[in-house]
Formats: sequence, C-alpha cells, structure tokens
Amino acid sequence: MQFFSKSDIFSVAPMVDVTTNLFRLMARRLTRHAMLYTEMIAADAIVHGKLNLIEFEPQQLPLTLQLGGNDPQKMAQAAREGERLGYSAININAGCPSDKVQQGAFGAVLMKDLPLLCSIVSKMQDAVSIPVTVKTRIGVDELDDFEFTLHLVQSLYQAGVRHLILHARKAWLTGLSPKENRTVPPLDYERVYCIKQMFPDLYLTINGGIVTMEQCKEQLSHVDGVMLGRAVIDNPYLLCMVDHEIFGDKAQPLSCAAAFSSLIDLADNLCGQGVALHHFARHLLGFFSGQKGARAYRRYLSDHMNDLGADARVLDEAFRLIKEAWTTV
Repeated sequence: MQFFSKSDIFSVAPMVDVTTNLFRLMARRLTRHAMLYTEMIAADAIVHGKLNLIEFEPQQLPLTLQLGGNDPQKMAQAAREGERLGYSAININAGCPSDKVQQGAFGAVLMKDLPLLCSIVSKMQDAVSIPVTVKTRIGVDELDDFEFTLHLVQSLYQAGVRHLILHARKAWLTGLSPKENRTVPPLDYERVYCIKQMFPDLYLTINGGIVTMEQCKEQLSHVDGVMLGRAVIDNPYLLCMVDHEIFGDKAQPLSCAAAFSSLIDLADNLCGQGVALHHFARHLLGFFSGQKGARAYRRYLSDHMNDLGADARVLDEAFRLIKEAWTTV
C-alpha cells in the first residue's frame, strides 16, 4: 500500500465550517497539487446514510476525507464509503478538543485511549486499500511530555500508521476554547523533529503556527510535509504560491488580479446553479490581506454578499474598489 502521495508535501487542514465543497472549489482554482481535506465528518452520519455529506466534485482531487468517531466498525464502514466515492485517503481525527467532539468521546479524547485508537486504525486499514492517516497532537492535558508523544507515535506506528499529521501543540480538554487551543498551548517543533529522526520511514506532516511559504520550506528541511489552516483563511491568495514554491512548477504563480478574476468566474457559475453568494464569498474576505485597499474591499464584500439576489457582480464591485486603491497615488 502507498501510504502517502506527492500532494501530501503541502496540505490544507480540515477545518469545521471552512473546508466545505465551496472552499475546496476555490482552493483548487489556486493550487493544482496541494492535498485538500474535508471538514471532519462524523462516521455515524455516514453509516446512517447521509452520504450527501461526503459527496464531492472530481476536480477537487487530491482530497482526503477526515472522519470522527470512536467505534472501529462504524469508522471502517465510513472509510469504505469514502473509498467508494473516490477519496485519495482517509484521515482519523484524534486531535480536536471541541466540546461537541468530547461529548462524542472522539477527537483528542482518543489520545487518552490508545488501544481504542489503534483498533480504529487497524479496522479501517483492513477495510480499504487507500491510505489511512491520523491527525493528532503532541499531548493532551497532563499527558504532555516527550515520553507520552513517543508512546503515542510508537503505538500508532505499530498499528500500521505510516503517515501521521502532528499538530505541534498539546490539547487542553477543559479550560480552553477550540480557538484558544490553536494559540495558547506553546508550539514545540523540536519535539516533532525528534520524532521524525526516530521514525525515519514515517511520513510526518507538521501543523501549527506556519503562515508563510518561507516557513513551509524551513519546516520541510526537518519533516516530510506541512499543513496550513488558519493562514489560508486569513490569506487565501497564499495558495497561489504553493505549486511554484513547494511543488517546483516552472510556471510563475498567478497574479492576485488574475487569480481573483478566475474566482469571480467561478462565483458566476455557482450563483447560476443556485448557490447563495455569501456561502462562497465568505472564503474570499481575506484574499487581498495586507494590500492597499484591502479594508475597503473587505467592508464592501461583508456589507453586500448577503444582499437579496447578490451574485458575482458584488465581487466585481469589490474588485473594482481595490483596483482603484492600487492606482491611487
């Protein structure tokens, strides 16, 4: 079995209410090679027939389905459905600390029950022929020293995991919100690098606090892959750099203007299919982050993308405002 693909060198993290079908269509316009992820989808929902939650357009590939759950049989059944639909890989969420996830006793809770987590891995690997990967953290609550991280990785490795995504922070199950869990626990990249040295044939992707292409390339001198999340929300145009800077495409990245024009065309097509503009446009609020006129662009888009009958013309006007700012001395 091939446990990873070239696309895993750079991936966009699974994010609830963010990495939807519409987000992924936007992202694929900007990068051909990056591995995209779904939101975390509960295995229970798939088992109970809600297959619409994991349907996707083939142009989104390469694409990984992230599953959440704690029942090995249900996780395996959901993985089979994902393989049947054509996903590139299946990922197990073993790092999310949200209240909803804790109530379901999965996500980061699985780090406290490694035999169960490893059983889930084994059942899923037996069920499918595509890669089964795990996304987790370096620790949870008081289980946060290097010995715990080593035991976690050893257990997963022995269970057959050969591609592991490590968020280089611990998770607090109580006392911190999911947002705070992304920023408050300190990053420990060195621990991840050490794990890579100890498991040279484990494909190791690092996640957490990485926001620029320069930082991505620095990380790739230590590990096999990098995963970005919030940085892509804050500045989607960053994805235009990926194919050239990370995957080595000879073609220069699209200019900001050319990339956004392509997204206006995509919005026009989606609105023509009955998609409400704001479901798509909300992913573009940070597109011109740091550029002159970005505030006026963002304000106009925020104010008008929810208007009754709003369509791609709202993006056209927002684009006109920022182009006007670019030409103002």
